[in-house]
Amino acid sequence: MTQQSESTTRPTARDTADPAPVPPADTPAPAPATVSPAVPSVVLPAVPPLAEPAEPPFPPLAEPRPPGERRVWPRSFHDRLTAPLPGIKALARFAREGAVRPGKEGLADISRLPYEPGPLPRVDSRTVAVTWAGHASWVLRIGGLTVLTDPVWSRRILGTPARITPVGVPWSALPRVDAVVISHNHYDHLDAPTLRRLPRETPVFVPAGLGRWFRRRRFTHVTELDWWEASELHGVRFDFVPAHHWSKRTLTDTCRSLWGGWVLTAPDGRRVHFAGDTAYGHWFSRIGRRYPGIDLALLPIGAYAPRWWLSDVHCDPEEAVRAAQDLGARRMAPMHWGTFVLSAEPVLEPLTRVRAAWEKAGLDRADLWDLPVGGSRVLP
Repeated sequence: MTQQSESTTRPTARDTADPAPVPPADTPAPAPATVSPAVPSVVLPAVPPLAEPAEPPFPPLAEPRPPGERRVWPRSFHDRLTAPLPGIKALARFAREGAVRPGKEGLADISRLPYEPGPLPRVDSRTVAVTWAGHASWVLRIGGLTVLTDPVWSRRILGTPARITPVGVPWSALPRVDAVVISHNHYDHLDAPTLRRLPRETPVFVPAGLGRWFRRRRFTHVTELDWWEASELHGVRFDFVPAHHWSKRTLTDTCRSLWGGWVLTAPDGRRVHFAGDTAYGHWFSRIGRRYPGIDLALLPIGAYAPRWWLSDVHCDPEEAVRAAQDLGARRMAPMHWGTFVLSAEPVLEPLTRVRAAWEKAGLDRADLWDLPVGGSRVLP
């Protein structure tokens, strides 16, 4: 996987580029170039060292952009890819092998997939709570807002079999939706039938280049962001951050819109990272550096086999645990598994592997929020 610089040629390069490295605090300053005249030596009394100031995020966070801002974007985001898209050789191998679904044994555990729908937690403006509706769809309660991530309430999406677990939260059970965040435009993350259920004045936060898709559907509060940019809604900060993925919805729009994840920060400073859809790579440590103190990371663990085909776009369970550590996240909630059959691994394998990887890493079992579909947790 080739790595890409954080600096870009976008109109927002000023916000996206990292500043030059800063030497550690204990690095001695270089001696001045001038020569001082000789003076008698003086023994000074010992001075206790000054207390180290708290380090701010590095680099500093961008100022929030105005919600609903109309912007001009480049025609393509191909330069943001961190791995090349499959070429002719890879496509030929895929055609020969064709292992895109688990066999009969791999599907045998569908009835054992955890599905335990329950009522949404009671919350107030100080509560941070999550409920897993399935796949990458979460009902996130933060700062008094109800936010949906990549909402897919449809029974079927284009090109895949029907859901193997029902939606964990009935649409009728949702409170008023205050905002929606979208990670990218693939059909299992951007579902038009679900979005048609929303009032058109619902605020939506989307990657650069995807705003026109929503405006064509008459959404009136659409905020498009580039990587490392942010906007605010009622005191909650929405930061769009990089991911190792790509975008495509039709035959002619490959990488015409951006892809990424979101960091949502409550007014009291608590943070939730929604990774969207991503492979493992260098972005996680950089996100963790810019957004210290992530309380919960919602990370994908499924759709990873065969590995030679999917390693550049999807984390496997062990990589997801490593990503949580790179982020410095206090807790991790797995997602992107147990809902749609998108790849060749057995349907229950992501859960068993992520639990084993978490234990092997020596992490506190209570901090792995391996929720059933429909399950909820509240941050303490």
